[in-house]
Amino acid sequence: MPTNRHALTFTAGPQHIDELGHVNNAVWVQWIQDIAVAHWDAVAPQAHRDAYIWVVTRHEIDYRGNVRQGETATAETFIPTLPVGARFDRKVEFRNAAGKVIVSALTTWALLDRITGRLVRVPADVAAPFLP
Repeated sequence: MPTNRHALTFTAGPQHIDELGHVNNAVWVQWIQDIAVAHWDAVAPQAHRDAYIWVVTRHEIDYRGNVRQGETATAETFIPTLPVGARFDRKVEFRNAAGKVIVSALTTWALLDRITGRLVRVPADVAAPFLP
C-alpha cells in the first residue's frame, strides 16, 4: 500500500456497543483518531514524530451504516489535499464486511511544535510522504 494511504481493521467488542446494539458514535471518533495516529507513526520519520504532534480541530462524519458486536470495519485513511498553513485535512472511510462504506469522515488536523505547543506551518518534508 502506498504511504499516502493506511488501513486498519477494527472489531467491535462489547465495550464499543451502545443501547441500539451497534458501535457508538464516540467509538467511531476514537477509531478515526486511532487510524490517523497509526498512519503518522507508520510513515513519519522518527525526527518528525519527535518534533511535532497533531491535534484535531474538526470532525465531519457521515453515518450510512453500522456494525454490531463481533463484526469488523476496515478503515482506510488518506490525505486528499495539500496542507494549508498548519492544517491538514484527512479522509477516513470505514467499510463493512461486504465492502460498503458505512462511515466516512473528513477531519482537520493542526500541526504543533511538540516542545512549545505552538502551531507550525506544515513543512513540505513533513507533508510529502502523505500526499498522493
